[in-house]
Amino acid sequence: MPEVTFRIRWPDGVEEACYSPSTVIFDHLTAGQAYRVDEFDARSRKALDLAAERVAAKYGFRCTSADAQAEKIAAAVARYNAEEIVTCLSIR
Repeated sequence: MPEVTFRIRWPDGVEEACYSPSTVIFDHLTAGQAYRVDEFDARSRKALDLAAERVAAKYGFRCTSADAQAEKIAAAVARYNAEEIVTCLSIR
């Protein structure tokens, strides 16, 4: 499966490279787009869950890296207010 890295900027200016084991992330996030924290949380969780499921369908087990990335994003999201902005800088 093609791996994808999406780079984001959190509301406090911290940039982070995130991992997806599938291109499904392109269906949920757009490079250059700003999202409210709560919307980014929902979109990234859905995309990473679908990505992990795609791996499961192909290999018989979920992608633990996708699940770990979703957990890392969830922990970061908890530090911000829902209306603050996360920017998706790039998707490659």
